[in-house]
Amino acid sequence: MKIVDILNDGKMSLSFEVFPPKKEATFDSVKNAIDEITALNPSFMSVTYGAGGGTSQYTLDVAKSMQDKYKVPMLAHLTCVSSDRDTVHQRIQDMKDNGIENVMALRGDLTPELEASDRSKWDYKHAIDLIEEIKQEDYFCIGAACYPEVHPESPNQKIDIQHIKEKVDAGADFLTTQMVFDNNLFFNFLYKIREAGITVPVLPGIMPITNAVQVERAIKLSGAFMPQRFKAMVDKFGSNPAAMKQVGIAYATEQIMDLYANGITNVHVYSMNKPDIALGIQKNLSNILGREY
Repeated sequence: MKIVDILNDGKMSLSFEVFPPKKEATFDSVKNAIDEITALNPSFMSVTYGAGGGTSQYTLDVAKSMQDKYKVPMLAHLTCVSSDRDTVHQRIQDMKDNGIENVMALRGDLTPELEASDRSKWDYKHAIDLIEEIKQEDYFCIGAACYPEVHPESPNQKIDIQHIKEKVDAGADFLTTQMVFDNNLFFNFLYKIREAGITVPVLPGIMPITNAVQVERAIKLSGAFMPQRFKAMVDKFGSNPAAMKQVGIAYATEQIMDLYANGITNVHVYSMNKPDIALGIQKNLSNILGREY
């Protein structure tokens, strides 16, 4: 099933993102965690892709096995940074051959090594280059990323939104945001992109912060604004792992409820491969989503 059809049916949905193992030694433990999350029967599952394509085979393996086992639509990430066209075309074909019809088209993160390389020789410099090629297949539902607080490489939000529109015009069927901890920032961003003529579905990305260390890491990775009231919770409960876990689930749940209450029907959760966190959120939303867990 194509994800855009889920997003456009008007029903409230909840999806989860997971990441595949980085090395074979951890494959079974990571796969088991992903299995537990997929068993919760979310609206769809998103499987990430390591920097430089490092987990490309695992991404496809996880997506195919979970889709076959649970019949949950899978969204496989694909990055193009530093990849040549032959490699990208082969990975696109592999997804088709394995029945994966939803792809998240991303440039990918620039590692220090990639930043120091000669980018003029790359076949793909931006996500739009990848989106245009995938669209030619006339097979995939294509997702793209967006940053409510501005992409770190964009000089300002106006230019950033122009780039988002270019991705949509090139064929992106929906957008998923970087992690957001303040819903007002998302609502403001949504208003601006609608004014710019971007009408595709936009999924807010919610990351449950369940330990104090995650706060600093989340800010460093995404540059996301962390509301003072959540910082206060971390200050109070961060040294108590059980309490902090409860706080993280409650805060993420409150964000999702607020989004639903204000007309946002689709929410994406960055699960960090933690089945207990995913289950805790779903239980808190069971009556809202009309499901029992």
